[in-house]
Amino acid sequence: MFADEGLLLFLVALPLFYPVVYSWIYNNEVAHEVPVVVVDRSHSAKSREFTRRMDASAEVDIAYYAHDLDEAKDIIGRQKAYGVVYFPEDFAVRLNRLEQAKVGVYCDMSLMLAYKNIYLTVILVSGEMGAEIQTRLLGNYTVRDDEVAVKPLQFDEVPIFNTTGGYGNFILPAVLILILQQTLLLAMGLTTGSMREKYGRAVPQSKSYGGVFTVISGKVLLYAMLYAITSAYVLLVVPRMFSFVSILNASDFFIFIACYLLSCIFFSMATMFFMRQREDVMIIVVFTSILLLFISGVSWPASAMPAFWKYLGYLFPSTLGIKSFVALNSMGAELSDIQPYLIGLCIQAAVYFFITVVLYKREIQ
Repeated sequence: MFADEGLLLFLVALPLFYPVVYSWIYNNEVAHEVPVVVVDRSHSAKSREFTRRMDASAEVDIAYYAHDLDEAKDIIGRQKAYGVVYFPEDFAVRLNRLEQAKVGVYCDMSLMLAYKNIYLTVILVSGEMGAEIQTRLLGNYTVRDDEVAVKPLQFDEVPIFNTTGGYGNFILPAVLILILQQTLLLAMGLTTGSMREKYGRAVPQSKSYGGVFTVISGKVLLYAMLYAITSAYVLLVVPRMFSFVSILNASDFFIFIACYLLSCIFFSMATMFFMRQREDVMIIVVFTSILLLFISGVSWPASAMPAFWKYLGYLFPSTLGIKSFVALNSMGAELSDIQPYLIGLCIQAAVYFFITVVLYKREIQ
């Protein structure tokens, strides 16, 4: 292993630096000062007040003013802004007539965080200005009467689990779990591909290897010892370096990571046995990484997936691993809460172990 630079890159350098880069990118958690184009055909005090309030928010930055929507569309097309706020000519007229006025919001939907900031900011500003207009018309005598009139139902919004409401706390636990599986795939794929290129078989012929269980146990112990350290660094150290939510219990973590690593190791040994060249595994990992993240149910709910993709996800350790780790790390779950996932990981490990034994026994014999 130490004589193979590519293997060292995927086993040491990639797990060491890749999680740090990901965490660093998402460390801001939420997007701020998203640039917006304003098309003000009203040219009124009300439209300018609306614009000032939007610009005063932390989420939106009024970066450009355009004469019409065509000009604004051109700015969006050059990616200088991510949304357009349009005030029609009758905006102030309708307000003065005590009629319902309209504000047009056009967003670039290719970036979810930018769209969310623009849309919610417009909603909040319109709600504030609408409440002020409503209280003036009611003619109440006390501030309390005004509060009850515009907000008869009082409520508090308390985010649970992802208390910061940030994208990093949302996506990072799943990415870290996936990194462990994919780097194992890369390492074993490179090893198997090298053996195929050098000896024409996954395991070179040698009398010193002993039985099939000797070969398999040697590989398992090597990767298990190495990834025991790697997983502790990736899942325990990196989130704390960037102050992400991490409420793991130590004993629960050790039991979970033992089940997950065994499943990943045997899965990698069984699937990478079919690699013919070193480069094959890189193509497979690049092709499957985003797919595995989606079908895990973290970025899109599993209940909304077609049955085929939902059940396909259970063939990969990352699906059950992501569900288990998110529950333990972010939601305060205990082992009893994730017991079905742990049983699934153990079943995966047993099935892939059996497949590995059959393949290696055939190769060695």
